[in-house]
Amino acid sequence: MALNPPSRSPSIFKKKKSLSQLSSMTTAASYLSAVHQADTRARSHDNSSVSSTPALSLSSSVTASSEDTVLNEDDESNCLSYPFTPPTSEQVFTTVHMEFGHCANEAYRCVSKHDYTKPVEEYTIEEPPYYILLTTYISYLILLCFGHMRDFFGKRFTKSYFTHLMPHDGYAPLNSDFDSFYTRRLKRRMDDCFSQPVTGVAGRTIVILDRYSTDNNHTQIFTGGKTRALNISSYNYLGFAQARGGCADAVEESIRRYGVSTCGTRLESGSSELHASAEALVARFVGMEDALISSMGFATNSTFIPALVGKGSLVISDELNHASIRVGVRHSNVQVRMFKHNDMSSLESLLREVISQGQPKTHRPWKKILVIVEGLYSMEGTLVNLPRIVELKQKYKFFLFVDEAHSIGALGPHGRGVTDYFNIPPRSIDVLMGTFTKSFGAAGGYIAGPKVLIDALRLRGHSGPYAEAMTPPVLTQVVSSMASIMGVAPSSQLPKSALALSPAASMDTLKDGAEELPGMAPPSMLPTWMNLHPALADGSEARMRIRRLAFNSRYLHQGLKKLGFITYGHPFSPIVPLLIFNPGKMSMFSRMMRSRSTPIVVVVVAYPATPLVASRVRFCVSAAHTKEDIDMVLRACDEVGGILDLKHGLGERWGIEEVCKRAVELVHSV
Repeated sequence: MALNPPSRSPSIFKKKKSLSQLSSMTTAASYLSAVHQADTRARSHDNSSVSSTPALSLSSSVTASSEDTVLNEDDESNCLSYPFTPPTSEQVFTTVHMEFGHCANEAYRCVSKHDYTKPVEEYTIEEPPYYILLTTYISYLILLCFGHMRDFFGKRFTKSYFTHLMPHDGYAPLNSDFDSFYTRRLKRRMDDCFSQPVTGVAGRTIVILDRYSTDNNHTQIFTGGKTRALNISSYNYLGFAQARGGCADAVEESIRRYGVSTCGTRLESGSSELHASAEALVARFVGMEDALISSMGFATNSTFIPALVGKGSLVISDELNHASIRVGVRHSNVQVRMFKHNDMSSLESLLREVISQGQPKTHRPWKKILVIVEGLYSMEGTLVNLPRIVELKQKYKFFLFVDEAHSIGALGPHGRGVTDYFNIPPRSIDVLMGTFTKSFGAAGGYIAGPKVLIDALRLRGHSGPYAEAMTPPVLTQVVSSMASIMGVAPSSQLPKSALALSPAASMDTLKDGAEELPGMAPPSMLPTWMNLHPALADGSEARMRIRRLAFNSRYLHQGLKKLGFITYGHPFSPIVPLLIFNPGKMSMFSRMMRSRSTPIVVVVVAYPATPLVASRVRFCVSAAHTKEDIDMVLRACDEVGGILDLKHGLGERWGIEEVCKRAVELVHSV
């Protein structure tokens, strides 16, 4: 489905029409009439499939004049543009269906919280049949043999292709042929599956730029065409990455007031009132005493962990912790020990050893022991066993650092992360870290903890004096999306002390207002010019998104299992890894999903991000997806997985029709 190139606008700063400015339909009769007319137009050009020409909703037809988001009416894949089920006269959607799918069925909702009547599930790995592992190893063996043979003969007979890997003109090569072997001989062959250029909003759907290669992916040639595809690959868990709506309007207003950058670091001239407001709001949101924010999520770990620990300290790290944690620990000049992924027995055994033995050689006690774990692991989709770790913390007296990059906003009945999911007091954890990239539709990260610690990190962390401050538009996106998740407390219900709140007094307000309105944000924490839509201000919109995300995550996870695939992760995780194993199948899976009649964009992951024989496709579920979108993904996986021989899971298997029909039962039966 190709898009026509948009016509040139006389000015790139021309304001788009908002939903409120566009023509509206005042009566149910006119509304249903418009739906019928749009449905008739859609069906008139293609009667081959009912599912390919679903009816328009109000917002789809209203925003049809938006040239950057809506396809032409004669496009054949209208299932991406318009909802499958025609809306009723009572349903008026305020979002563009391609950015945030319309789903009014309350049955497609679920609450993300831990059931304490059941034990926390231990991390288990389902192994594939031996012939899958054998053929995977053989594939790599063939790759190594032929790759080294081509390198050997190529350096002697076609030297022009290997100039960058050989000494020349007295210069040593910048890249060694050994270090770049994997990149040249495997990754390049499937480069069309990586770094796919896109345009527009990375919402429920995304527009990809068509390209091809004539030289085995050494270069890519753009055709000028565009294809809209179902987006199951972006970090947009709650669907706040929208070009229209209350958050986008607030960001637009912030650019008028503050510009696009503060042009400085936080310790110089880069701090603004928005930074103070955002930090106060983050501290209240996660339930900690104070917080600081950083302009980059990766740098939040890599620059602040060295300020937490130093020589004479010990870091105990999960073996599958993120690269940003590993970089930060390496810069800290500390001793590092690792325990098996999410294995509490391994952690306790290691704690006993290091506490009893002390530092190497001298056996002196450690100055401090810091245990670092992730709330939700980005490649495995597994959830940390937080209740057990807190028990161990109380027993062995170590400091605990929890990275909630993927769990904050996405887990828990209130979207407050793993502490909310397990109903554990946040202040039982020493340091909470998170990012704004995944659930808030923004960028950057935060560190939250005791005020004395945060004040020290502002000075000792490298991000404070050296990194650029977070920009005002990004700050506004963070504040508006986070405030909508929390809900803004009505002024009439707040205690008098909260009405005169300043960002510096956020800690006192948290204590004063915790009993009356736990978790809600006082209006004074938001900029005075920020007026959120009532559905965002009262938190109802965000609660719907959190419950939709929980349903979608659980449905996709359980649906893939019933179809016979091997998947990792927790049922409530928005990250759903599907194991592929063989490197050749990895590229084929991506290409076959993208070449379907309704294209689906997926992310495939291989070594070194995963073990060598554990290549996978990583689905990233969003609240923006509808139940029909998950059905579409399951049907595509069922078809492609059968062709590529990927169904090696154990347990009871269902057919695809049964999985789609019994989705609600499947979600609530876990």
